[in-house]
Amino acid sequence: MKTALLAAAVDPSLGGVLIRGEKGTAKSTVVRALRELLPQLQTVANCPYHCHPDQPLGLCDQCRDNPAPQAVSAAVPLVELPLGATEDRVVGTLDIEQALSAGVRRFEPGLLAEANRGILYVDEVNLLEDHLVDLLLDAATSGENVVEREGISLRHPARFILVGTMNPEEGELRPQFLDRFGLCVTVRGLSEPGDRIEVIRRRNAFEAQPQRFAAEWRQEDQRLSRLVDAARERLTALELSDDLLHTAVTISAEAGAAGHRADLALVKAARAFAALLERDSIERELVFEAARFVLPHRFDGRLLRSPEEADAEIDALLKRLQSDGALQKASTDRTLSEEPARTDPDELDEQALEAMQIPGGAAAGSILLPILKKKSSPMTTPPK
Repeated sequence: MKTALLAAAVDPSLGGVLIRGEKGTAKSTVVRALRELLPQLQTVANCPYHCHPDQPLGLCDQCRDNPAPQAVSAAVPLVELPLGATEDRVVGTLDIEQALSAGVRRFEPGLLAEANRGILYVDEVNLLEDHLVDLLLDAATSGENVVEREGISLRHPARFILVGTMNPEEGELRPQFLDRFGLCVTVRGLSEPGDRIEVIRRRNAFEAQPQRFAAEWRQEDQRLSRLVDAARERLTALELSDDLLHTAVTISAEAGAAGHRADLALVKAARAFAALLERDSIERELVFEAARFVLPHRFDGRLLRSPEEADAEIDALLKRLQSDGALQKASTDRTLSEEPARTDPDELDEQALEAMQIPGGAAAGSILLPILKKKSSPMTTPPK
């Protein structure tokens, strides 16, 4: 879950993250915490769309007509979409007050405008009306909101990180909507008694002294924030090789994924992982790691399998493809001996990770493990 959210924070064009899991697994808590890891925005003062003052192509009509826009720093917006929201509230509509009092036809921005350059969070997305889900996913994919209603015709930027959470016990999303989410993860409760005890300790510590608890983890939050900011800068410099593209499309085809969204999501997720891991190139192994996030809600026959069965089939598929001679890595200018040695995450010491008391420390083998094990800044021990 954390890996998917960090990847979406680095590259919002991934198309959003769908988090499925049983109740009481802190899905909403983690999504709201993501906001604290994102660097502050440089935006135009009083702009309803949070336009960036130095990016003319991304300016709305209001800011484009302003000869001297004032730049200010602002926190990343986190907009929560309630289940009872209307289409007018989501996409925006005619400002009735101005129309009646002044006879002026003016657009009143909606939630998509408020979420621009931020996070749009939908809890229980499977219970949201279908046409609203479609609107959200269209805006998340295109990066803009097109309004044609009540005599108003305009478009405005709507680039946001779309995150949806749901409990499968309350019903599934329709398959055509599932495919529109870039990444999908399933969250389960912790099973080890020690881990469950630590959850209780941290929760009690937070409720007793919220400010002290936040201060204990502020240094780690700032480190991850710097990591996300640097990864965003590194993203555009990472090139997609023909070998990488061949690997991505072969995985999608073998999984029976319909259309081409899976192909695009695979290469974008692999690129985001490489940027987070501070790599200079996108290795083939990252495409296989990305498949664990891109395929669960897309591969053929998904609806007939439980999440556990789906994960097992995806693992079997990836192991078969990794050993397939047709997917062996193509030769490059750099020989294998010139590649810097890297430690296999599976071989890292799990006890050392636990001793660091990283919040929600990733399991061995996770793409997050080398990120969280970096000791670029000293860490404090959380209250017991």
